[in-house]
Amino acid sequence: MTSTPFPFTAVVGQDDLRLALLLNAVSPAVGGVLVRGEKGTAKSTAVRALSALLPPVAVVPGCRFSCSPGSPDPGCPDGPHEPGTATERPSRMVELPVGASEDRLVGALDIERALAEGVKAFEPGLLADAHRGILYVDEVNLLHDHLVDLLLDAAAMGASYVEREGVSVRHASKFLLVGTMNPEEGELRPQLLDRFGLTVEVAASREPDQRVEVVRRRLAHDDDPAGFAARWADEEAAVRARIVAARELLPSVVLGDAALRQIAATCAAFEVDGMRADIVMARTATALAAWAGRTDVLAEDVRQAALLALPHRRRRNPFDAPGLDEDKLDETLDEFGDRGDDDPDPDPDPGPDGPGGGGGRPPEQGPEDGAGDAGAPPEDGPGEQPQPAPAAGGAGERSAVRAAEPFRTKVLSVPGLGEGTAGRRSRARTEHGRTTGARRPRGALTKLHLAATVQAAAPHQRERGRTGRGLVVRRDDLRQATREGREGNLVLFVVDASGSMAARQRMSAVKGAVLSLLLDAYQRRDKVGLVTFRGSAAEVALPPTSSVDAAAVRLESLPTGGRTPLAAGLLRAHEVLRVERLRDPARRALVVVVTDGRATGGVEPVAQAGRAARLFAAEGTASVVVDCESGPIRLGLAGQLAGELGGTAVTLDELRADSIAGLVKDVRETGSRRAA
Repeated sequence: MTSTPFPFTAVVGQDDLRLALLLNAVSPAVGGVLVRGEKGTAKSTAVRALSALLPPVAVVPGCRFSCSPGSPDPGCPDGPHEPGTATERPSRMVELPVGASEDRLVGALDIERALAEGVKAFEPGLLADAHRGILYVDEVNLLHDHLVDLLLDAAAMGASYVEREGVSVRHASKFLLVGTMNPEEGELRPQLLDRFGLTVEVAASREPDQRVEVVRRRLAHDDDPAGFAARWADEEAAVRARIVAARELLPSVVLGDAALRQIAATCAAFEVDGMRADIVMARTATALAAWAGRTDVLAEDVRQAALLALPHRRRRNPFDAPGLDEDKLDETLDEFGDRGDDDPDPDPDPGPDGPGGGGGRPPEQGPEDGAGDAGAPPEDGPGEQPQPAPAAGGAGERSAVRAAEPFRTKVLSVPGLGEGTAGRRSRARTEHGRTTGARRPRGALTKLHLAATVQAAAPHQRERGRTGRGLVVRRDDLRQATREGREGNLVLFVVDASGSMAARQRMSAVKGAVLSLLLDAYQRRDKVGLVTFRGSAAEVALPPTSSVDAAAVRLESLPTGGRTPLAAGLLRAHEVLRVERLRDPARRALVVVVTDGRATGGVEPVAQAGRAARLFAAEGTASVVVDCESGPIRLGLAGQLAGELGGTAVTLDELRADSIAGLVKDVRETGSRRAA
């Protein structure tokens, strides 16, 4: 692995990505950037290259928390700092791994010394390292919820707090938050999404010439990193100088009333929540003007700021695609702004350089680069691929129907106590939650149980020679608090798409119910999978994933028709669960079968379905059957299937949160009886 990063100016295309990063370099108050896009689109490469362009940082010598010599933090754990000489260090980019522990992020306090000696022995974490620099989170959408909460607190307060049973340490932590994510793997919580000032969508170019240039530069860098970087040294120096000049010009930029009216009107027109969007747009437009070498904000700056600051804030639910209606944006800017004095016909794609260059694209990198493609949506994303249709027998295939409006569903839980990934569905032993007991720590102590620790140390005070008021505590006395919280599960949907379900109104209601359950899975931080069956076979329409969006897209395009191979659907679901247990043994599964219970086609289809269902019961897999049978005459086949599965059956009406109150209790009691 080379220590020489890929030069920022050598990144081909991706103009919006480079511009968003450069604007944050000019004005860190913009609030960071979220980079969304498919894998292999230079997201991480561009972010890592940015740190080399940032000016050096003046710090207090010897301070582990990067205090500024001009205004040191009065509460710095390494302080107080006396006025004196300053030293410079390169700007840092600190990377937060997805699997990092809480102590690695916020720092660790030596509990033993704090209790026995009253000493705040503190080892700083990544939030301290990132102060006055960049905090980079690759695959930020996969970050654990408790780490997300800590990031939100630090980003909101500009400080990090470490609390351990009444002993606390605080230090400044102001950083530029940069995250990258692949939407195929799931979405971000709205609270964290809003903390990113800007967002950009990136996709690989479909132009052969540009793809050739990407490969050529990547190979050249890998063969000779130092030589490749040297060839781009002049371009890097020019951009670095332009960042410094823009930072110096920034305080002189004037944001006039006309631009402010356009910003406020745009945010109101797109119905974004809160006022953060208005503030971010104002700071972005100001940074755009400074980057272009101007002291006044033009309408084109406001337009570009809206395209960067609003797309991720206008999502109303996880299935809404990010983006802006640019025609509506232009109409709003025309209505609330007077562009006659500045630019009667502003170019929505401004030029790269100079005071007359408009909104400030990054500098050109040569004719071989071609046009940027960062703003284009993926043409062949996972949600757009046509699904192969299983062979249909009997009734003909019918086209897909739209889902009915989603609704709030009852909570479906897996019985028992798990130890899976933190989430919001089923009971589990977790690092966060209510305290249920104490145990000896396995590894590093993270959550001290104070009462149990004192109880363990108390009988040994005389033999340890205690003479004063302080308690003599040794490492063997420390007790870790055991806590109970919630975990996320794998919710595997097994959906009957056969001819018996194909009545348009009925299938629309079924899809609406599944869509409602998907929304619930998104809110509870579950993985989801989708198995469908019709005709003579079953297929995995969506392997288990954290991307609830992808599941919704697959569901929307699901056609119906043919016989009902119920056994095939159950067997395919059983195989999916078997593979997932090998990949993630701690994550428990909840199988949701959506069917009217009919089984047709093949030899003894009902008996085969019963045998397949009993496989789930034998393994103790939690299951729910959503009974889609309708009409005045009901056969009760879905209820029989639920009995074979060892689960419970609910109707579409009973699935609603305002219907039966005992659904969760029924699921749990069924699981308890099966375990007994």
